[in-house]
Amino acid sequence: MNRKLTKEVKVGSVPIGGGNPVVIQSMTNTDTRDLTSTLEQIKRLSLAGCEIVRVAVPDKQAAEALGDICKQSPIPVVADIHFDYQLALQAVENGVHGLRINPGNIGEKWKVEEVVRAVREKNIPIRIGVNAGSLEKDLLQKYQGPTAQALVESALRHVNILEKEGYGNIVISLKSSKVPVMIEAYRRISELVNYPLHLGVTEAGTVSSGVVKSAIGIGCLLAEGIGDTIRVSLTGDPVAEIAVAKEILKALGLRKGGFELISCPTCGRTQIDLVKLAQQVEELLPTLPYPEEGLTIAVMGCVVNGPGEAKEADFGIAGGKGKGLIFQKGEIVARVREEELLPALTARIKEYLRERSKES
Repeated sequence: MNRKLTKEVKVGSVPIGGGNPVVIQSMTNTDTRDLTSTLEQIKRLSLAGCEIVRVAVPDKQAAEALGDICKQSPIPVVADIHFDYQLALQAVENGVHGLRINPGNIGEKWKVEEVVRAVREKNIPIRIGVNAGSLEKDLLQKYQGPTAQALVESALRHVNILEKEGYGNIVISLKSSKVPVMIEAYRRISELVNYPLHLGVTEAGTVSSGVVKSAIGIGCLLAEGIGDTIRVSLTGDPVAEIAVAKEILKALGLRKGGFELISCPTCGRTQIDLVKLAQQVEELLPTLPYPEEGLTIAVMGCVVNGPGEAKEADFGIAGGKGKGLIFQKGEIVARVREEELLPALTARIKEYLRERSKES
């Protein structure tokens, strides 16, 4: 797919836009003032594949904690600021790699100038984050609600404030909990500016509903070439967001590496506990060495048609009536008892990865 070439912005060492790979972000849900729990969560996010993390900065104590958080975080840290320009200045002083703040919400022009001066000195980007739930009252009245047009106009207001200060180190997000509104807003802003865009469906919900909303909203825009960085917003442990974000990117061919699991939906011919087997394989894959080139693993419920139906998979298993097959690229490479399927598959994949490691 052809991606829109936007301006490159760097958050710490991570480039966003400019044709660089789509970046995965998340946000901690710990109390930022609690250094131990916040850093622990950031490290878990990083291990899962998060590349930039945002933390809430509600007060001076949280801003002070940023000093240690930024020094010890394995990934760049963005400070999430609302209204208070002094917290933004303190966050910059304490080493954050990016700010999420809307300049139109921090008051007098001189306050904006102070923030711009601080971020310019350290080459720190500002993410303008417009949210349907907190739009300006005049825009809500003008557009009769939080429409896509209202989101775009709000974002352009904030952009204009920074551009008047001669500052263009900007990332933009336009988030709504309504997927059609979110999609239309990003399409509109993409036609009007060349700044990198951070995609997300805000307040998407729990895993069951939030995954669907995020996959449709984020996936639709990425498929159209729009978007440079993403966050899947889910209620709960933010680490769960990373796996979903990776799957969205892999499904669109925007991220390679790791494992992709495919499994048949089962039918009346299935004579094996395929649901259990697929779950076991899903739990197994994260424990195996990471394949940089990417591997597809198939779990099929029919020994007759399974290998053929999943012939493009790198490895696969199929079983029924107490027996099973191990296949590779559609070709049967071993016949085993049903209870041996999982260990036999594990051994095959590990051996393959060992050989590839020797070659490289």
